[in-house]
Amino acid sequence: MSRRLDALLDRFPKRRIVVLGDLMLDQFVRGKVGRISPEAPVPVVQVVEETWMPGGAGNVCCNLAALGASVSLVSALGDDAAGRQLLGELRARGMDTAGIVHDAARVTTQKCRVVAEHQQVVRFDRETVQALSAPIQRELAAKLKTEVARADALLISDYGKGVVTRAMVRAALSAAHRHGVPVLVDPKVEHFRLYRGADCITPNTSEAWGGMRQSPKPGEEAVRALGRRIVKTLRLKSLLITRSEKGMSLFEASGAVRHIPARAREVFDVTGAGDTVVSVMALALASKARPYEAALLANAAAGIVVGKLGTAVTTREELRAALREGLT
Repeated sequence: MSRRLDALLDRFPKRRIVVLGDLMLDQFVRGKVGRISPEAPVPVVQVVEETWMPGGAGNVCCNLAALGASVSLVSALGDDAAGRQLLGELRARGMDTAGIVHDAARVTTQKCRVVAEHQQVVRFDRETVQALSAPIQRELAAKLKTEVARADALLISDYGKGVVTRAMVRAALSAAHRHGVPVLVDPKVEHFRLYRGADCITPNTSEAWGGMRQSPKPGEEAVRALGRRIVKTLRLKSLLITRSEKGMSLFEASGAVRHIPARAREVFDVTGAGDTVVSVMALALASKARPYEAALLANAAAGIVVGKLGTAVTTREELRAALREGLT
């Protein structure tokens, strides 16, 4: 199995992945706290560093690029400073941004986190969450069809900010099915039923229960029943439920269910782990992996990134090291 997975990693740089989803600009203001403000009972943060990086679907793209894939984005940004900066960050990482449109009626989603001594003090957001206008959706759908025609997989990264609409998902699935391209989805609870006909979705346990509008139930058999119901209801080829310290559970249309134990030795930060999981699943399936093989690689990648501080990515070299340690 390790040799087979290692061979799949060799195929990653040859794959082209199209990402449809909600882009965000993540800003981090880091500093030190030495006193409380005399104006109000709040800490005064002495700023030491400011950084910006792609967030949301942009972080999915960063994960794909770190693994060697060619990445094309289909999304919308506001016609503002944050949108222009985010576009520059994406291009600097070698991503194809021809599928991005600028919408003057929207504000580019921006999340600013103020961090002092590794502790987040406050976060403030700027965003427009309404669905894209009909003309913008038509423009994006046309770009999506062009990009999918030369893709090895389509990944939908749904953060509920207005890009992933019913019409866009319908256009995405139609284009992908026409060209035999697998579709993977990092889902939003409210949009669960939109993904019917996708190849694979990767919800966490909470999203899986919420997406089916069910209250969580205890026990492994309840999770198994939930997974089978999701596969049947959404007509999926496979479903990967991420379960934090319990690992992952893979459900296939054949009825097969496999549980994969968590591999992290020590968890520092789970931020962005879901982006890593869906990225590796997409690349592996695009490389003709079987769902179980793809899930093994995704599980190993998740174990790597949660051992890092902050939103992190992994590389093929790190995954190879994990393989050498033994995945099975």
